[in-house]
Amino acid sequence: MDGKTLARIGAVVFVALAVTATAIDMSRRDSAPETAPAKVPSIVTQDPLDAQLARCGQAGEAGAHDPQCLKAWADNRRRFLGSEPEQSASDPTEVR
Repeated sequence: MDGKTLARIGAVVFVALAVTATAIDMSRRDSAPETAPAKVPSIVTQDPLDAQLARCGQAGEAGAHDPQCLKAWADNRRRFLGSEPEQSASDPTEVR
């Protein structure tokens, strides 16, 4: 047998093995049971601040002028940075 014939036989065997492995893998995926997606509680039930932040995010540019949004963003910054809330109840619309 010359080298060309041996190479051709090797290529045919390789392709046959690849097709067989693919067919076996595809048949295994079809028989696997599908799992239901986990139910994620709504944002409102998780954290009221998150719900307020989501509302402000959807408000677009109007949220930048909404006092409730400004207060929610300030509370979120404090929570994220780990600083204590201020003792004085200053106006939340005041820009520092």
